[in-house]
Amino acid sequence: MARGGALVNGDGRAQPGQPATGALPAAAARIRSFSFHGDAGDALRDVQLSVLPGTLTAVLGGSGSGKTTLGKLLAGWLRGGHSGVLRGSLALGADRLEFHGGSGDPRINPAAWSGRVGYVPQDAAAMLSSVRSTVADELAFGLENRGVPRPEMIRQVARIAEQTGLSGLLERDPAELSGGELRRLAVACAVIADPQVLVLDEPLGSLDADGASRLRTLVNRLLEAGTAVVLLSQTADALARSAGHWIVLNGGTVTAEGRPAELGNGAALRDAGVVAEGLDAGMPKNLTWAAASTPVLELRGIGFGYGPGKTRAGGSARGPAGNVPRAALLRDLDLTVRPGELVAITGPNGTGKSTLLRHFNGLLRPQAGEVRVEGRGIDRIPTGRIAASVGMLFQQPRDQLFERTALREVGFGLRRLAGAEAAGRAQEALAAVGLSGAAQTHPAELPSSSQRLLALATVLARRPAVIALDEPTVGLDRQGLERLQHTIAAAAARGAGVVLVTHDLAYARASAHRVLALDGGSLRDI
Repeated sequence: MARGGALVNGDGRAQPGQPATGALPAAAARIRSFSFHGDAGDALRDVQLSVLPGTLTAVLGGSGSGKTTLGKLLAGWLRGGHSGVLRGSLALGADRLEFHGGSGDPRINPAAWSGRVGYVPQDAAAMLSSVRSTVADELAFGLENRGVPRPEMIRQVARIAEQTGLSGLLERDPAELSGGELRRLAVACAVIADPQVLVLDEPLGSLDADGASRLRTLVNRLLEAGTAVVLLSQTADALARSAGHWIVLNGGTVTAEGRPAELGNGAALRDAGVVAEGLDAGMPKNLTWAAASTPVLELRGIGFGYGPGKTRAGGSARGPAGNVPRAALLRDLDLTVRPGELVAITGPNGTGKSTLLRHFNGLLRPQAGEVRVEGRGIDRIPTGRIAASVGMLFQQPRDQLFERTALREVGFGLRRLAGAEAAGRAQEALAAVGLSGAAQTHPAELPSSSQRLLALATVLARRPAVIALDEPTVGLDRQGLERLQHTIAAAAARGAGVVLVTHDLAYARASAHRVLALDGGSLRDI
């Protein structure tokens, strides 16, 4: 048996198998059907995937197409009998497991399987142990479990940190990383174990230009070393177009398959909701805003940092220089947003973009300077009250979803309204993001992209004066982007000021009235 020990627990056995062509794939899946426990329909049906060592395969599809389910089955994160009913086969090299949907099916050993297949989920934080206090310790966690000698462990950590741009972050707490930095760490944790197969689910989400470039270089290095890489994506981006083979999923089954040049930007991709990079971004440019109107949001001389420094308890005037931490992320920062204006903010990972947004609603308080919403300073107003005027979409939707159904989730922020009005607004917001049919669905059961749209609906339903969106396009398919664009346009037309953080400069330029870069702690026009 290959590294990682026995692939199955109990009496199940991996059967040796050789493809008819004579070429032994690194991994293969033949899914006649897969359904989650409790679901009447199949999540996947009639799907076949075979990947050879040293090849890049892209599985493309929109939200709910089944690509994440396929990736998790291939990686052992979903297991027949445990997670649902699987009929078909899974193979790693010469080891093949047959599933018939019964009690006699093999039971995958997750530890052994993960030794051969690395997986990076859409939610990068789900990849991490959550018990390690530094990036270096997190990287070493898997190596420790495999009994790697300490000198070799230190060498491997340094090597993968350099390749993924984490060398300067090794002593940082993973909980303090930005979204892009967290994704780099998740990729590094998967790659450091030297898997035979690597499955990447939306790996470019939240990455800046440097991070995306490093990831592409890393993938090329893995391919040269013989690793089979499977990319799961809703976007036919540059990484996907470098794949040798595409599989298009729609409704849980394969609707097209072939080389990128053959499928191009054809009907199969459009019907599946796949985004053709550079062709789908942007909102209508007929948005207007009143330049002379009273600002809905003002930031004056904001200073903030997580390092050593004095934190002011209150006050509305600009604090003295001594109040700004020595390692400040934000330095004397000014920003004005007027009704109906859409402002896009971009910049490298870790520069403080998410930190900036959290000042809008009082989740973070400035250590110097003042935040004003609709003309009022918010320094002495509780965060819960500020939320009525400032709506926030976090980079990770799971950080703001907690109710039992999608409808209850949207209605939670409308409790101050009369019953009929609250119900009407909640239904309207769900319809605006295309989730009317999921009103009674638990948010945790929705795909990641639908969770993002649900979180957006919770913001829109309250009709706040300021809407702050942190990486709102990540993981959205073509239809999701269209819904995002229309809902933002409608909110701006009602007079809301919109600030969105994004690494997609093309989207920012196509969508916003102004594009700003957070650079050196301050904002500048680009």
